[in-house]
Amino acid sequence: MEHTLEQLKAGVRQSLTLIGEDPTRDGLLKTPERVAKALLDLTRGYNEDASAVLNSARFKEDYNQMVIVKDIPFYSLCEHHILPFYGKAHVAYIPGGYITGLSKIARVVDIFSHRLQVQERLTTQIKECIQQALSPQGVMVVLEAKHMCMQMRGVAKSDCITTTSDFSGAFNQAKTREEFLSLITHN
Repeated sequence: MEHTLEQLKAGVRQSLTLIGEDPTRDGLLKTPERVAKALLDLTRGYNEDASAVLNSARFKEDYNQMVIVKDIPFYSLCEHHILPFYGKAHVAYIPGGYITGLSKIARVVDIFSHRLQVQERLTTQIKECIQQALSPQGVMVVLEAKHMCMQMRGVAKSDCITTTSDFSGAFNQAKTREEFLSLITHN
């Protein structure tokens, strides 16, 4: 870990020089270390196993109605520009004999969002992880996010929200999807 931190710091120092800055000036002396530590924190999801998190709190239960955890805040880095995108995740599953601790759903979102991502893949990874770990009757995930790469650069549109969804099993039925969507709609 220390070797990785030192390599990242050297890369940040070089990047500062390449953009015309002086990494030895007072205000930038500690910037390489701060950026390196931030990058390691923002990508800590590579070192975590989301399935193990779900399975650590997996309980036999004969509940077969929709379980929804909504408005889960998440922060991620776009793999194309290494700029943040952030928003809310809404996750539902219909148990197939097993449930998990509710906080574990939020942890799964956190683990996958702390990797370099695109919103579409993030949505699918969350769904697939829950599907594989719990074998529910179905899973549905909706992500709503703002992308700094769209807000700060390029098209520079600050009010755009990108919504993605993915679903399996019982959520293939329009009525079940509509129930979920009505329950997460903000009034």
